[in-house]
Amino acid sequence: MPDLSILSARLDPVKPVLPWLLLALGIAAPFALSAYDLNLLARFMAMGIVALGIVLIWGHGGILSLGQGVFFGLGGYAIAMHMKVADLPAGEIPDFMLWSGRESLPLWWTPFASPIFTILAILLVPALLGALFSWAVFHRRVGGTYFALITQAMALAFATLIISRQDVTGGFNGLTDFYSVFGFGLSSPGVPTGLYWVTLALLCVGFIGLRWLLASRFGMLLRAARDGENRVRFLGYSPTPFKVVAFAIAAMLAGVGGALFTLHAGVVSPALIGVVPSIEMVVWVAIGGRYSLAGAVVGALLVNLARDAVSSAFPELWLYLMGALFIFVVTLLPRGLAGLFKGKGA
Repeated sequence: MPDLSILSARLDPVKPVLPWLLLALGIAAPFALSAYDLNLLARFMAMGIVALGIVLIWGHGGILSLGQGVFFGLGGYAIAMHMKVADLPAGEIPDFMLWSGRESLPLWWTPFASPIFTILAILLVPALLGALFSWAVFHRRVGGTYFALITQAMALAFATLIISRQDVTGGFNGLTDFYSVFGFGLSSPGVPTGLYWVTLALLCVGFIGLRWLLASRFGMLLRAARDGENRVRFLGYSPTPFKVVAFAIAAMLAGVGGALFTLHAGVVSPALIGVVPSIEMVVWVAIGGRYSLAGAVVGALLVNLARDAVSSAFPELWLYLMGALFIFVVTLLPRGLAGLFKGKGA
């Protein structure tokens, strides 16, 4: 195995300024990139928000979830349903429902006409589902490989449900053809750039919020439960509430990331929320560094930028390349790219 200590020593002074460097690049991007490239960057930044949540639960909580695509999809479908309902003339229903033989809008679609309800749904539905699911599992002290398999099964079940209910979800094709959001036309001048700034702002809020949380007593106890759950119980603390809260926060971040991605990509479908996308989310964080918030964001950006470049020219090559990257990281950089820097800081 090559000695990376020299490279690590040279990169170590960069660590304190890395988040600021990323922020500076994010602020400069709208002035340097084309509209297409800026849209791509915004999509990948939305994925970076998902990666932040995985750092919280996997890196600091020891909880490997292979089902974050479920919460990503809940956020994505929530904003997509709002855009579909908001653009409908009175008394009409989306075209895919007509093609499926429906004659009226499902009752549970109606509240999504409200922007406030939609925003609350994006934030609260993934968080509440994540809290209920994780409490049911952690309360029975299920963890490790078993938990990863359960979350993977949940992702498969959710994608299958979406596909099977084509009359209300759009099925395999998902939801697309959006024209406005919260009263702003998506193709209007300045709106795509405005959505980019919103994405950058929410990424910064997520980063700062998690950095504060991980530096608090909560973060200390979460890491203690990761390293020795029985010892934490012996000291009089129940690890379950800390793990449940962490999982709920990660689910909420995934929902926010899914909603933002849908706004930038203009589509949400089962292909984005199933087992394979959920595993890819873990790969982003493994490559960037599962203990590092900044590393996870960099991993999400780099992997997705590479995916866009490689899959455009060689579509069949990308999965092999991603597998090779994962093997390389696990073998030589078990703490990801962030492992090139000393310490485990965010």
